[in-house]
Amino acid sequence: MPSDPTLGVLLLSGSHDRAHYAFVVASGAAALGRTVVLFATNKGCLALCQDWSGLSDAGRDAAIQARGVAGLDTLREASLEMDVRMIACEAGLRAEALDTSLLLPQVEVAGIATFLSAVGAGQFITI
Repeated sequence: MPSDPTLGVLLLSGSHDRAHYAFVVASGAAALGRTVVLFATNKGCLALCQDWSGLSDAGRDAAIQARGVAGLDTLREASLEMDVRMIACEAGLRAEALDTSLLLPQVEVAGIATFLSAVGAGQFITI
C-alpha cells in the first residue's frame, strides 16, 4: 500500500483560532501516519514562538481548555512528538519584526521554496 502524501499546512494568520486549528490538523494528520510540514508566515509565526501569547485572542486557549478541548501547548507538544516539521518563514519573521530567538528550538527558519519542496507532490491547506 503506498504511503499517504505529505501534508503541508500553511498558517498565515496570527489569530488563536486559526493557529489552534493548524495544530489540530497537523497533529491529527501525523497521528494517522502522515508526514506533515507546518509553515508559518507573517503573524502566523507567533504560533511557533515559545511564548505564543502575542496571538490575537490568546485568552481563548483557557476557555477552550475549560470546555475539554486540547490547548495550543498540548497540540504543539503532540505535533513535535509526532515529528511534524515546523518552519517559520524568514521573510514573515522580518515582516513582523520577530527575532528567531523567540521560536521553539525545533523550528527551522527557511523560505517558501523549502516548504514547497518539502511538500512536493503532496497536499497542502492554508489556514
